[in-house]
Amino acid sequence: MSEIDSRAGHDSAASAPAIPAKPSLEGLEEKWDQNWTDSQVFAFDPDTTRSEVFSIDTPPPTASGSLHIGHVFAYSQSDIIARYQRMTGKNVFFPMGWDDNGLPTERRVQNYYGVRCDPSLPYEEGFEPPHRGGNAQTAKPQNQQPISRRNFIELCLELTGEDEKAFEHVFRTLGLSVDWGRLTYQTINAKAQATSQKAFLDHVASGHAYQAEAPTPWDTTFRTAVAQAEQEDQDRPGAYHRVGFTKPDGEKVFIETTRPELLPACVALVAHPDDERYQDLFGTTVTSPLFDVEVPVKAHELAQMDKGAGIAMICTFGDATDVIWWRELDLPTRAVIGRDGRFIPEAEWITSEEGAAHYAEVAGATVFTAQKRIVEKLTASGDLVGEPKRITHPVKFYEKGDKPLEYVTSRQWYISNGGRDTNLRAELITRGEELEWFPPFMESRYRNWVENLTGDWLVSRQRYFGVPIPVWYGVAADGSPDYDTLLTPSAEQLPIDPTLHVPEGFTEEQRDQPGGFTADPDILDTWATSSLTPLLVTDWLGEQDILNKVYPFDLRPQGHDIIRTWLFSTVVRSHLLTDSLPWKGATINGWILDPDRKKMSKSKGNVVTPIDLLEQYGSDGVRYWAARARQGADTAFEEGQMKIGRRLAIKVLNASKFALGFGEAPSDPAGVLAADPAAVTEALDRSMLAALADVVEQASTALAKHDYARALEVIEPFFWTFCDDFIELVKSRAHGHAGEEAALSARAALTIALDVQLRLFAPYLPFATDEVWSWWRTGSVHAQAWPQAAPLREAAGTETGELLDVVSAAIIVVRKVKSDAKVSQRTPLLRAALHVPAAQVELLRRDADDVCRLGSIEDLTIEAIDEGAEDQSIRVEGAELGEPPAKRPRN
Repeated sequence: MSEIDSRAGHDSAASAPAIPAKPSLEGLEEKWDQNWTDSQVFAFDPDTTRSEVFSIDTPPPTASGSLHIGHVFAYSQSDIIARYQRMTGKNVFFPMGWDDNGLPTERRVQNYYGVRCDPSLPYEEGFEPPHRGGNAQTAKPQNQQPISRRNFIELCLELTGEDEKAFEHVFRTLGLSVDWGRLTYQTINAKAQATSQKAFLDHVASGHAYQAEAPTPWDTTFRTAVAQAEQEDQDRPGAYHRVGFTKPDGEKVFIETTRPELLPACVALVAHPDDERYQDLFGTTVTSPLFDVEVPVKAHELAQMDKGAGIAMICTFGDATDVIWWRELDLPTRAVIGRDGRFIPEAEWITSEEGAAHYAEVAGATVFTAQKRIVEKLTASGDLVGEPKRITHPVKFYEKGDKPLEYVTSRQWYISNGGRDTNLRAELITRGEELEWFPPFMESRYRNWVENLTGDWLVSRQRYFGVPIPVWYGVAADGSPDYDTLLTPSAEQLPIDPTLHVPEGFTEEQRDQPGGFTADPDILDTWATSSLTPLLVTDWLGEQDILNKVYPFDLRPQGHDIIRTWLFSTVVRSHLLTDSLPWKGATINGWILDPDRKKMSKSKGNVVTPIDLLEQYGSDGVRYWAARARQGADTAFEEGQMKIGRRLAIKVLNASKFALGFGEAPSDPAGVLAADPAAVTEALDRSMLAALADVVEQASTALAKHDYARALEVIEPFFWTFCDDFIELVKSRAHGHAGEEAALSARAALTIALDVQLRLFAPYLPFATDEVWSWWRTGSVHAQAWPQAAPLREAAGTETGELLDVVSAAIIVVRKVKSDAKVSQRTPLLRAALHVPAAQVELLRRDADDVCRLGSIEDLTIEAIDEGAEDQSIRVEGAELGEPPAKRPRN
């Protein structure tokens, strides 16, 4: 007897069933959540060894607004894995975190309270926001009250605190087996800030974090830099404008551009070096229309001969290609779009009087307005040839933004991620190969992302609610920041806010003074903190006792859309900080799709909130829908599957009540099974246990690979066969109508099978299974051992599951005879002949009595189908129906 089998017996001694008269799903979530909390059944035991632990690095949802059905979908799958591992004897480390900081939180706070942050304002003690709840007016910046940074952060903390309470309520209702008492974390509290700042400073010390003044993708709504991983393409309407530049001989050379408003930012024209049309132009200059600025004509391989006119204007900056050309061709910077998304007041490189006048009419305008005005001017001057050619093309957006990204030159912090270091890139690709992926093909998405990086990870953000970048700079004699004089705190001082704290050796009076210091005003990107989740939930900054027991984690569950962000960034940080992978494996779930097959997301406005669904279908029903989805596969939002899941959970209650109602089964003296396997003497009962052993083996194999969907595909069909066929077949015998030995065999088989199936279903339907378990066993089903096939096979003896299959198939055709005749199933068959394949004749004859009792067959013959017959399916011939039973009088 294995240690796990022994634990199952000792933890759950049989007792007289206390079955409710009318089992119901209603109220089970609240009842069992409280029970699990009180009993600490999911508590992680820190007094452990690494080999005993199964650790899961769970994704912290953004604590902003409400959870959506995608969260329920993904976390249900993670919880199934956690529950299974716990039942196999593992000490499961299953934390829950909240990603508090970030741009979505700031936007929600702005809209909810009707405020916006102005760092120049003083702190107001006891500040009360002008609004609570948010409406159409509070979402408009002009209607938002400016408040100090500290007041703004306090409101962020207040609102995320309320959101986190609501999130925890949903997840508890869902039945997540998290150690809520100890294994929860935030990405904004003091511990998280200290961890994030320490990791950043370690990167600074190793040279993997650095500053650079460079063109940066910029969101003009949030007014912050945006990393490559946070960008997405959106198809937008646009138009090609054919615009003429003047050559030295007075002739025109025409370019085609979708961004005519950037003409004043033009620094060169570029064509492919092999393009015969422009060989004479290379090395010469042309003059821009309207603004009369002389610009060179350059050759570069990135120019596309078959796109538009084959020659393009380089502007600073229209897109990422402009940045490459600007850098590699050593071109000047003539930026015209400011951080607010409007054209800057002056462009000093435009020196002609007429050009300056043209620019004055777009200064201060939005990009949209500037484009409209410049197109009008080009049309009037004759420099625009023909009508603009309308197109739809992909445009870069911040994934949570509303306007296209612009490129703004600014000083930012970066962390090396292989985008500029080929050796580091190769190391990170190797890390991806070392990681075990579920499903395996997801590794290619990781590799493709790493191979196509165009730069290092931009981690600084020009926002307010987040982890402050923990550095100061010296101030030069002229009062300007001296970025080469970097002042950093010690690890013992963390966490710090450089806008509030003072570096060692200075006083507050020296802030922003010549010879003094100035704070870095920026915060770290939210991914720069949430990429540290394996370190946030352990004691990385302390004695690292827990870290050594759980790290590297066993599993990272997450969506495929954030492989490029959360998964990759965590690999980068762990590689640089610990020289290892953060986990051994990663299981990847797909998206939830709306009825139009589009991804559900808050930004698209097509999400479904889960709490109503959990109430309508029960948490077990919703979890069932999530568990049906295959790893990595996008899944349609389908309430029909939730209905099926609810029916399954109800069936677990009702079938268990029925199976336990036949009377007490003899106890297993060895404590391995729920009832004495020696009492199972009937062939059909043994066959059922043999079939159940097959189910246990297949489900265990699938779950060991985190394939929860495949395991459920095996567990559920057997359960319906058990309910619809086996229970019906043996119920007469279980009541004693075939003698005491046959009755004991049926009862023992029912008891053993119910015990095993409750444990098989426990990770999927935690509430219904623990409810049934409490009727007749002690402890929680979730504290029991995962079932083993060996004891079932021993109880089955020489039987296989074939007898159950044959008998079930026979019952189905007998039932069909009565259904086709439109009579009650209790109507007797006076005589019938079952024709079965020759190899199954003797099998069926061994259990003919059960078939006759269930089918009310008075005279049954079993005959072999001719082996040469094309149709070998079981059928009934010569059926003669008796009189239907009299209807039972109503009470």
